[in-house]
Amino acid sequence: MQRILIPLIFGLAGVAVLIWLGVWQMERLTWKQGVLAEIETRIADAPVELPASTDPEADKYLPVRATGQFDEGALRVLVSQKQIGAGYRVISPVQIGARRILVDRGFIKVDQPIPDAPAGNVDITGNLHWPDDRNESTPQNDVAGNTWFARDLDQMAGVLQTEPVLLVLREMSQPDGSLTPLPVDSGGIPNDHLTYAITWFSLAVVWLVMTSYYIYRSRKPAKGAQT
Repeated sequence: MQRILIPLIFGLAGVAVLIWLGVWQMERLTWKQGVLAEIETRIADAPVELPASTDPEADKYLPVRATGQFDEGALRVLVSQKQIGAGYRVISPVQIGARRILVDRGFIKVDQPIPDAPAGNVDITGNLHWPDDRNESTPQNDVAGNTWFARDLDQMAGVLQTEPVLLVLREMSQPDGSLTPLPVDSGGIPNDHLTYAITWFSLAVVWLVMTSYYIYRSRKPAKGAQT
């Protein structure tokens, strides 16, 4: 009995910890789903006028409507679309009254020229966004070659002489050539908690099977042992 007591305690403790981690990830999944639902609701809210001052936390995803005029300049941010391939997000400056901000006009394939922005006053509807495109493997933006790998708002604002405020287009009163809007959504927000939960529960099963097998082998008499 003493031969199997320690492996049994160790095995049950390991299973308990792994199950606890799986349950914790399920709780995190419920929490994350609630957060994503709140974000989707906020994105779809009725649009408001552009705030006099903007806050990256309080105003993230805020639906905004504005009337303004596009100015010269277009920055290309390299992206990839499923079933379409590589292309660019096109970022241009727009003058809204006394404000000058950035507008993410949408997507264009890499082999297509960037169309000029609509002339005159245009009505724009979209969502304010402070994207977090950069990670450890993201190259530095090639400003001189106008190939951007992340929407670094401060850097873009410096090049286009705007505020570091980005409005991601949803609708516009005039057509914008071959550009396809890429509205803000929650699809890019990671939600891997279910995968993590399945992993922990699977490891608990494996741990239990291995513990059971070890105990079984420990209790089985060795070949040739005397009775």
